[in-house]
Amino acid sequence: MARGFKNTDRSVLRVTGADRLSFLEGLLSNSVLNLDAGPVYAAMLTPQGKYLFDMIVSRDGDSVLLDVKADRAAALAQRLNMYKLRADVQITPTGLPVVQGLGEAPGGAFTDPRLPELGWRIYDTPALDPLDPAEWEALRIEHVVPETGIELLPDETYILEAGFERLHGVDFRKGCYVGQEVTARMKHKTELKKGLVAVSVDGPATPGTPITADGKAAGTLFSVLGNRGLAHLRFDRAGGDMQAGEARVRRF
Repeated sequence: MARGFKNTDRSVLRVTGADRLSFLEGLLSNSVLNLDAGPVYAAMLTPQGKYLFDMIVSRDGDSVLLDVKADRAAALAQRLNMYKLRADVQITPTGLPVVQGLGEAPGGAFTDPRLPELGWRIYDTPALDPLDPAEWEALRIEHVVPETGIELLPDETYILEAGFERLHGVDFRKGCYVGQEVTARMKHKTELKKGLVAVSVDGPATPGTPITADGKAAGTLFSVLGNRGLAHLRFDRAGGDMQAGEARVRRF
């Protein structure tokens, strides 16, 4: 039997109305025009190209589902309503459960669109063997997948520095969307000098701890589980041993 757990930190919004696809297409970093082929991962950005929300977008009949961090769902609905103007679009909460799992997927589940190594998701409660959420969290850190509110900080994070291209969360061929110009310029006209990477952590450390290298600011430590973690680092200072408070940090 498949193993899974109910992720109570996630909520699902439903987007309905005749203009739902064109409306979302003009706001999200990934295209939603071919959801029949499967769910996609996407972000909503500020006009300055900084992260606001990330979500898994899927089709449910004549509506679109937005799977988002629970404590950001109301703010996302509010922001979408701000943009809809005269568009025929309605945004409502669903109350659907979000169940994540590993191994053989139950009927109705879909593979996580970021990376197949993250397993599957379903908006239902099938019979499952239990999965310790810490096991999934370890996979997230191992595969350098940012989490809302930890590595992904509203009005601060740039999605390319957070790995959205590798995680299939941005489409550079689609039409315009809010924040596209900055994202495209970072892709085509500059070389990323900072980004999210996996690190080893030796010693006690907490998310948000500044990282230094030879006494110079090198980045910030975020998620930590055991002796592994995720850090946003300046690549020119990310070699060798670094310090995060009392912990020694080294890039993998």
